[in-house]
Amino acid sequence: MTSLPFAAAQPQAGIPAARHAERLARARALAAEQGLDALLVGVGADLRYLAGYDALALERLTLLVVPVAGRPTLLAPRLEAAATAVAPAIASGEVHLETWEETDDPLLRVRDLLGDRAGRLAVSDRLAAHFLLGLQALMPDASWSLASAVVGRLRIVKDADEVALLERAAHAADQVIHEVVNGRLVGRTEADVAREIRDRLIAWGHDRADFAIVGSGPNSASPHHAASDRVIRPGEPIVLDIGGPMRGYGSDITRTVWVTGGDPTHGPDRGFLRLYGVLRGAQAEATHAVRPGVAAERIDLVARELISAAGYGQHFIHRTGHGIGLEEHEPPYIVAGNVEPIRPGMAFSVEPGIYLEGRYGARIEDIVVCAEDGPMVLNEASRDLLVVTG
Repeated sequence: MTSLPFAAAQPQAGIPAARHAERLARARALAAEQGLDALLVGVGADLRYLAGYDALALERLTLLVVPVAGRPTLLAPRLEAAATAVAPAIASGEVHLETWEETDDPLLRVRDLLGDRAGRLAVSDRLAAHFLLGLQALMPDASWSLASAVVGRLRIVKDADEVALLERAAHAADQVIHEVVNGRLVGRTEADVAREIRDRLIAWGHDRADFAIVGSGPNSASPHHAASDRVIRPGEPIVLDIGGPMRGYGSDITRTVWVTGGDPTHGPDRGFLRLYGVLRGAQAEATHAVRPGVAAERIDLVARELISAAGYGQHFIHRTGHGIGLEEHEPPYIVAGNVEPIRPGMAFSVEPGIYLEGRYGARIEDIVVCAEDGPMVLNEASRDLLVVTG
């Protein structure tokens, strides 16, 4: 493999602080269109999107209260006040910060903040059940729905800054793949290689390494294989699926490599070469199918029909892709039954795989953004079968 055009991890800007004010305004306008009185946003990606606050998931309540009319308030434990105060939407004054003491009941504070606006409320999808049930008990006359109908509709389309962050993360992950497959693999355990991948992701600028799938030999036929103490041997494939957030926005790439151990007789067998050729074609055609207005399920169907026509249909056992942004898996999902039209700015993986249980498997994954004129592929690492000494 040749070196990729990515020199080193360097400091970079994240989402501009002013963008959070724009997002909050859009969320409130959309909530009003839907007849809602307020959004209640707990810890997670929705809170990061609207306020820029990456809150700890504690047993203590942290909640962004966004009334359709009125200033948003972030209710947080007092011990988190210093961390909360520097969040972009708090620091700018767009969101009011209100803290609660250890002996307070924060759910009562939420009810008080809502006042007579506790009619139609939408809560973030991952708000802990004990918080939601407590709020419902305090406000029995309110109606409840999911805030993804509002915030999810905004998050699903990425702006130029978000695409730039996704691209930067993709290029960093490309570089990690390049370095790992050109290093020593044979004789090491999967777990050891996974540790190296995690270290390299962080060295190339990732906030953290969320996953490092290393599936060698028969383990390559398990899509979500957990790296084990199995020792990598010459004459077998390895599926490498790696990623994590970088400035909050995720990378996710999968490449398949075949290791020979330096012995040409340990190259890929005819069956694997055929399997990989089919997979390579299916991934390329599915990527090419990305266009504004195309249903998400159509992209899945393109890959699935080609793989099925080659006789591997029953061995393609997962959807073709998932959205990516502030979360590794988020809408849109590239799967049969999802008729949502793809729109410019949507970002998602295209990752068909073929898995022969007990023998071997392969997967190719890129992050793709739908542009006005078709697919914008963020990953640059070669999609060809990488046959290396290892």
